[in-house]
Amino acid sequence: MTADRVTEALLALEDAQASTKIQGYNDLLDKILAQPDQLSSNLVAYVQSILGDSVGIVTSRPLLASFVDKLASLPDADIKVAVGTQAIDALAPKVVSFEEQDSALKLMLANSYEQNEDFTSSAKVLQQITLDSSQRHVTDDDKAKIWIRITRCYLEEDDPTNALSYLNRVKNVIYNVQDQPTKLQFQLSQARISDSQRNFLDASNSYLNLSLEPVIDEEERLQALSAAIVCAVLAPAGPKRARQLARLYKDDRTPQCDEFAILENIFLDRVLSPAEVKAFAEKLQPHQMAKTADGSTVLDKAVLEHNLLGVSRLYSNIPVTNLGSMLGVDADRAEAYAAQMIEQGRLSGYIDQIDALIHFSNETSNSEVAKTSGASVGTRELRMWDANVQGLTEEVERVTTMIQTTHPEFYELKMGA
Repeated sequence: MTADRVTEALLALEDAQASTKIQGYNDLLDKILAQPDQLSSNLVAYVQSILGDSVGIVTSRPLLASFVDKLASLPDADIKVAVGTQAIDALAPKVVSFEEQDSALKLMLANSYEQNEDFTSSAKVLQQITLDSSQRHVTDDDKAKIWIRITRCYLEEDDPTNALSYLNRVKNVIYNVQDQPTKLQFQLSQARISDSQRNFLDASNSYLNLSLEPVIDEEERLQALSAAIVCAVLAPAGPKRARQLARLYKDDRTPQCDEFAILENIFLDRVLSPAEVKAFAEKLQPHQMAKTADGSTVLDKAVLEHNLLGVSRLYSNIPVTNLGSMLGVDADRAEAYAAQMIEQGRLSGYIDQIDALIHFSNETSNSEVAKTSGASVGTRELRMWDANVQGLTEEVERVTTMIQTTHPEFYELKMGA
């Protein structure tokens, strides 16, 4: 239909009796959608008409709901964005009377922006949805879905700061959320934000927990497990990472992951070769290859620290120059990394700067480090024994929790006895 004919039809409907308006507007909308010519301008004129003063609120609400449904069914995202944006502007002065329709319209517009991969615009539209209103009740599930979606949009745009602000809102209501997919999206968003902010140890733990969720497909669980391994490899070397590596290494599924070889070499304190590191680096995300303060990448630093720990298992002491050669860096940098790790309690030993020697200790002399690690950084056998004991206790706790959940009467009977 031409713009002139649409305008004439709208003027006629505005003056028509209330009993015929709804059917008349619906018929006109179908005719507009059937003609692709001037579709955007005709749809904008239509929505402005049904929101006009000549059409009452009682009539406007079902007409606007039908308009949003049919607009959402259009395949062209650009048309939906153009019409949806102007429809929201037209609705703004009356939004209090049309909150349900306004929310549906903004959700449709957000979908259209995401269809065009404009995730920032989608997030901004979703932020405008009214979630605290006296006109309608919004459940915690609905709030969490919107906030999680905003979080994911910002993560797609590599903006973890804004993503974290909305994830923190979800944390306030997540314990009341019943929708399982929303809970899983929350866990995934936590992992991705920690990953983006280079909190790799937290990210690895979140990805690992996600990989254990039985409701997720097997392929997606393996992807989460692979992400957990990658983040564990990139985490700073030390007792905390050693425990995480032990959890991953004893998982029966890890041999199915491409990253199992490097996981095994790191867990068994083998020095990593340049070729192995290069192959691993090719699979990393851009933020995981970001430069650190000293000009090296996160992976370079993680590998250097790991190799330094590996050397400490092989030697009681070593000249700083020889250590630098083994690590592929100059002597000053090798000494700086060793000093930093010793200071932070991630490496046991001391540096003799007069003789230019680094002395390693197989036992942890610092009591605080011993408390933190839960074991000494001793021999490989002791660490594997510790990992096995920890794994056994975790399995016992998991089975106990499953019994309590599945058979609470039996659990209470036995615990009471």
